Amino acid sequence: MLHNLTKLRPVLLLLLVPVLLTTACFPSHPQSTFEAAGPVAEAQLKLFYIIFWAAVFVFVVVNGAFIYAFIKYRRRANEAHLPKQTHGHTVLEITWTIAPMIILAIITVPTITTIFYTAEPPPGKTLELKVIAHQWWWEFEYPDLGITTANELHVPVGMAIDVSLESKDVIHSFWIPKLAGKMDLVPGHINTMWFQADRAGEFYGLCAEFCGTAHAQMRFMVHAEKQSDFDAWVESIKATPGEMTGLAAKGKDLFVNKGFDGTLRGEKVTAQRCAFCHTVEGLPIRGAVGPVLTHVGGRETIGAGIIDNSAGNLKAWLTNPDKMKPGVGMPTLSIADDELDALVAYLEGLQ
Repeated sequence: MLHNLTKLRPVLLLLLVPVLLTTACFPSHPQSTFEAAGPVAEAQLKLFYIIFWAAVFVFVVVNGAFIYAFIKYRRRANEAHLPKQTHGHTVLEITWTIAPMIILAIITVPTITTIFYTAEPPPGKTLELKVIAHQWWWEFEYPDLGITTANELHVPVGMAIDVSLESKDVIHSFWIPKLAGKMDLVPGHINTMWFQADRAGEFYGLCAEFCGTAHAQMRFMVHAEKQSDFDAWVESIKATPGEMTGLAAKGKDLFVNKGFDGTLRGEKVTAQRCAFCHTVEGLPIRGAVGPVLTHVGGRETIGAGIIDNSAGNLKAWLTNPDKMKPGVGMPTLSIADDELDALVAYLEGLQ
C-alpha cells in the first residue's frame, strides 16, 4: 500500500499545482487583482488578459510543434540508420521570425494605450492626494482640503484621485490591488499616478517594494465612500479634538509633558515625550517623526494597518511596539500602569 502511494506521489503533486494556482486567483482575496473596482485596475486587468492569452497561444503552438516533431520523427525500433538530415528551411525560418513580430505588435497597441490612459487622470474634477512613505508607515496629505492623516485613506466614490508619491527614506511601492497597479516612491523624486473607486467599500493597500525589517507590515486601508460621507469625514478631521476630562485629561498631560525613559534598538533613550514625535492638532508641540495621531481613536487599525484599534492593542503597542512590529522606530518605554491607562484613554478619546 505504501509502495503504491509512493508511486502516486508525483501524480498527486502534479494535480496539486492547478489547485494552488486556482486558490491564488480568487477574486475575493483582498490582494487579488482579478476583481477590479476602478477604471485604472480594470484597464490593467484587460491588458493582463490580452498578454496572458497571447502567451497561452505561443505556449500551445511551440509545445504542440515540439510534441508533434518528437512523435512523428522519433527513431523507430527497425531503423538502423539516422534519417535524412535537413539543414535550413527558408519558409519555416521566415515564419518563426514574422510570427513573433505580429504577436508583439498585437500586444504593443493595447499596452501603449493603457500606459497613456493610466498616466494622467481624465478631464474633470479630481482630488489631489500627496502620499509620503516612511519606514514603516504612510502619511496622506490632502493639499486642497488642508488635512493630513496616516495609514487610513478616505476617498469619494466616482472621483479620480490625482496622486503624487514621495519617500522620506528608502524606495517603497504604493499598491492598492483592486484600484490600481504598483508605483514606486523614490527618495528625492516625485512620481505620479491616479486611481478611482467605482464602488463604496474598504480596499487593502500595502507596500510592494522591500524596504527593510517591517516591510511586510507596512499596510494601509482605503475607505471609499459616497461624497456626503467623505465630506463629513473631512470636517471631522479638520475639527480640533474636544477637551479631555478625567483619565483622558491626565493622558493628554502625559502625552505632551512627560519624558519617558526606555530603549530603542538596544540603545537607552531618555526623556522621550510622545508629542516630540507625533502631531495632534491643538497641542503646542507638533512632532514630525511618527504618524499624525489627530483622531487616531476613530481609526480601525494601528501600527500601519497590522492590528485592530482597541484598548488592549493600544496598551500592548505602547508597552512593547518592537514586539508587535519588529524594527519599528518607536522606543520601548518604561510606563507605569496608571500612566498607561491614562495614555490609552487619551488616544481613544481622539475621535
